[in-house]
Amino acid sequence: MSGAEGRVADQADLLASLPSSPEEVSGAEAGSAGSPEGELGAQDGRPLDHTNAESQVTDPIPSRDNSDVENLEDPENLSLSDENLSDGGHRTNVFQAKFLPNSADSVVATCGRDGQVRIAELASMPHYKITRCVAQHRGAAHKLALEPDSPYRFLSAGEDGMVFAIDLRLHQPASPLVVVRDRESKVGLYSIFVNPADVNQFAVAGKDQFVRIYDQRKINSISNNGVLKKICPPHLLGNDKMSVTCVVYSHDGTELLATYNDDDIYLFNSSDEEGAQYVKRYKGHRNNATVKGVNFYGPRSEFIMSGSDCGHIFFWEKSSCEIVQLLEADSEGPVNCLDPHPYLPVLASSGLDHEVKVWAPTGAGPSDLRGLKTVIKKNKLERDHDNVSQNSMLDSHMLWFLMNQLSQRGHRYPWQTVGLGGMDEEPEDSSSTSDSSDDDEGIPDAAQGMAS
Repeated sequence: MSGAEGRVADQADLLASLPSSPEEVSGAEAGSAGSPEGELGAQDGRPLDHTNAESQVTDPIPSRDNSDVENLEDPENLSLSDENLSDGGHRTNVFQAKFLPNSADSVVATCGRDGQVRIAELASMPHYKITRCVAQHRGAAHKLALEPDSPYRFLSAGEDGMVFAIDLRLHQPASPLVVVRDRESKVGLYSIFVNPADVNQFAVAGKDQFVRIYDQRKINSISNNGVLKKICPPHLLGNDKMSVTCVVYSHDGTELLATYNDDDIYLFNSSDEEGAQYVKRYKGHRNNATVKGVNFYGPRSEFIMSGSDCGHIFFWEKSSCEIVQLLEADSEGPVNCLDPHPYLPVLASSGLDHEVKVWAPTGAGPSDLRGLKTVIKKNKLERDHDNVSQNSMLDSHMLWFLMNQLSQRGHRYPWQTVGLGGMDEEPEDSSSTSDSSDDDEGIPDAAQGMAS
């Protein structure tokens, strides 16, 4: 493998031997990998289909009363008919599934597009599998943040901006922890992660350009909306259309990794002060069509991995930012979820197709990166094309607005001179302007594509 064997030989050999044709299993057999994430917008009209473990559904357990939380005691919220429920209890797509630590792989927490956070108890007795709702968001819930070594406590985040602290030992497990805001507006959340070095701290990210870090012991809505500090690449500070689709801590909590919608992946030192520059930047993939995850790989977080709109999985060496592996993972579209095994050199991936793929080293030979430049070039061209199209649409809309305002005030445009017949002449290129606007309608708009 080019560029990696001399630096981290053991992990580089692992990456070089990953197969190009992984084993495929159903979602029920690989629940820890999570389900494909929801679409950002209407760019791709294909429905998302997911498979969960067979289970018996019970009534949801209500969350604690809060003005920002939906009251689950409302009968309308409890009327879950069998026709609308998946086998795992969710009404629609499951976005993530996680085995709780130290539970003998018998307790699974899930969250989904319906905003529910559910617990599935996988008992050893046949046909005795039960799920229950422990929290309800008012928008889609994309991610859960497990507390290391705890089989009872974890966090959830949703597009309603709410973070729940969940303790399964309580009769009412969910407690509203914080509502993430930017000034007075709620910030919808796509991702949450607990710092493995300090379980009181957690990072959230979503529908703006900031990664926010909180300390559960110091949350005070009066002081900076409870935020301990905010992180953002300096050149993206003024970009209100940017979103962060996933944020994760490294194995020891010293680093933070954030992937930005239709931009790049950035590595930060978690100990840096607010406003500090990012440490590394990873390029080549594309994160536009769906809510994509990003993750570290290796026992010491030596590598960075991410899915892409092009259906590939990218691996970068963390220290050099060099792409050291490229895997073709999904022929149907984007790769959304990547989860490494906690201690084996195995990872699971999923996208918009119907399989969860499990990858393991085979020792078949070195990596073949001959198509890498073509894939990177295509991703860049598509991103540049969309950016130009969006700017053209904005310029056209602004010109139309100004012309409309001037006409309402009785102003005459320079080209509206009186002709020989006394009629105002129209510009010759007015029809071509209309044609270009029609062509732009079919181009995916990343700025509008953030609703799941």
